[in-house]
Amino acid sequence: MEHIKEIIIYLSETLQTFLELISVLCVLIGLVRTLWSVIPNFNNQSIFHIMRTRFGSWLALALEFQLAADILATTINPSLDELLKLAIIAVIRTFLNYFLSKELTAENK
Repeated sequence: MEHIKEIIIYLSETLQTFLELISVLCVLIGLVRTLWSVIPNFNNQSIFHIMRTRFGSWLALALEFQLAADILATTINPSLDELLKLAIIAVIRTFLNYFLSKELTAENK
């Protein structure tokens, strides 16, 4: 039984690292794609709005992967520090998604 527990911990830690890597890649890809789409329209008055909505979408996606990684970390080692980190990320993600969806809805009207 102890061997199975070690395998589960190893798999969870590996998956957690992979999810954190995906989160970093989302931020990087979002930054590159946002800059790439904004550079030709640099004289546009609403450039900051475009940047916020495009990059914000990528940040929201990155936070989803980070939240999943933190959930795995919390299930393995449910310390108070891990629970606080998970709660903070969940709150940030919720607020970011809420305001981003409001901006996207307003933009599509």
